[in-house]
Amino acid sequence: MKFYPYKRLNRPITLRVTSVSLSLPDGTRDQLETAAYSTQQQAVALGIAGHADWVSATISLSATLPPGANAPDAAWSDLHVLAVLTDGETNVRTSVNLTRDAEGGLDWSGSLQVHRDDHVGRASLAVHAVGTVDGVQGRSIAETHQSWTVDTVSDEPVSGLRLDVQKASFTKSSRELLRACADAPWIVDVSARVPTVFVNTDVEGVYGLLDSNGSSVDSKVRDLLVAQMATDVWTAVFHGAIGDLEVEPGGGPVFPTDWQGEVLREMLPDVIPGVHVEEALRQVHRRRTGDSGWAELQTRIHFAAVRRADAKRALAYAIRSLEQMNRESDT
Repeated sequence: MKFYPYKRLNRPITLRVTSVSLSLPDGTRDQLETAAYSTQQQAVALGIAGHADWVSATISLSATLPPGANAPDAAWSDLHVLAVLTDGETNVRTSVNLTRDAEGGLDWSGSLQVHRDDHVGRASLAVHAVGTVDGVQGRSIAETHQSWTVDTVSDEPVSGLRLDVQKASFTKSSRELLRACADAPWIVDVSARVPTVFVNTDVEGVYGLLDSNGSSVDSKVRDLLVAQMATDVWTAVFHGAIGDLEVEPGGGPVFPTDWQGEVLREMLPDVIPGVHVEEALRQVHRRRTGDSGWAELQTRIHFAAVRRADAKRALAYAIRSLEQMNRESDT
């Protein structure tokens, strides 16, 4: 956790998206249905209306500050609440001041513009409360605990890891990376804008099995195969994210705002349990860049990947199904 040399609010800001609309090239506006945003997933999907040529989006939102923000004896004054949209891929940051709904209240609201040309995929939306403390303006008083995801291309408001799955003949590919891995049934490329899983069509039957809804035997093998692939994916994206961190002048790591940040926030509670994710990130970064501790951490990373892949469920289902098949064959 971070430490501040002044008083702050102890609880986070609650953020809600209340409506989303798209501005189209012909000057019209399309008010999206509520299915375009999910409070549970904390995500907005701007591709849900099928307008690939939309110009800008207006996201209306509401933020509730924790109790004590308006206390008469608060250590801050000149309170402002800002919504900030950050895109780690295009380095675009958009901020807008929210307005208080009622005098002395804790609810603030406003609208933020998302320009299509400024983004290529996902951006992160957060709310910050700032004020003047001890004569210093712009002090951070509170913020949202977890940012919302604004996806400019997806048709489903999901905040989790998004993957691109492609099939390719590794031996015939123009990609040197694939040709060098010709014996692998699949590989994970985390250098792309979206992590990509390449399935090797040279391995007979693999892609067909993954894409099938076949017999009970096929489904058991498929589930185990998918669980193994998912474990490989989560392990690869974690290492890709932790190995590409920006570092503050003081040496501390900075949470990424794109898929890498999503992966780290998802897995770190299992890698370094019992601490806040920011402290977990610092500990993992110290072990990776220090003299010791990184090798011992691989077990926890693998455990976190196995949990995300739900490998235990897939294995248990396969064992139960095989046992049932054996019993039926014996009768």
